[in-house]
Amino acid sequence: MRTMFLAVLLGMTIILAQSALSQNAFTPDQVKYGPAPAFVQPGAQLAVLEGDPMASTGDFTVRFKMPAGYKIAPHTHPARENVTVLSGTLKVGMGDKFDEAKMMAFGAGSFAYLDPEMHHYAMADGETVIQIHGMSPLKIIYINPQDDPSAGKK
Repeated sequence: MRTMFLAVLLGMTIILAQSALSQNAFTPDQVKYGPAPAFVQPGAQLAVLEGDPMASTGDFTVRFKMPAGYKIAPHTHPARENVTVLSGTLKVGMGDKFDEAKMMAFGAGSFAYLDPEMHHYAMADGETVIQIHGMSPLKIIYINPQDDPSAGKK
């Protein structure tokens, strides 16, 4: 009887440990994408890995999947943004005007951090997945307010 109780207890411990692990670690097939926030153009997808990127404070990590040719107009962020390219190529330009000729290409494995005062824009060269981590809120402040797809939807 005692052996059976210990076996059941051990089994429950393993299940609980696996459940806790699934909340803190992900294999690629466990990353669940959904629609991206309204402050970016439709077509991209977002997966939240940790934290609440829309909260007023706290850490977050997200993955952002963009189709080929997807563009993000010139913008800034309220806090530092740390970006790692996981697949595809992310093209990034600096400044207040989108100019593809002035963009640099960053392939898989590339990393960049962008401080709040850095005016930048981006484009996916082929389907591209980036991972972004930083301090909430994850927000885009467009240089030209007319570029904000959520304008008027608030």
